[in-house]
Amino acid sequence: MNEMRAKMTENGRIVIPAAFRHQLHLEPGEELVIRIDNDELRVFSLKHSLKKARLLVKKYAKNKNLVQELKALRKEDSENE
Repeated sequence: MNEMRAKMTENGRIVIPAAFRHQLHLEPGEELVIRIDNDELRVFSLKHSLKKARLLVKKYAKNKNLVQELKALRKEDSENE
């Protein structure tokens, strides 16, 4: 099930069908990202986007503590000012 019809209300609201909400594990109150991409409206979960980004960073930052490295770089920069 990749496509369904929905109507937009007068105030611009669209209801995401329950089947899609369940498939995407969307919860009430969850923050969503809305993007226009090639004249199409894309809606996706911020939680899912952050998870994908973390996995991508983890792939390239094996056994590194990026937070500590960033703190050290910022400290070094501030000392050089």
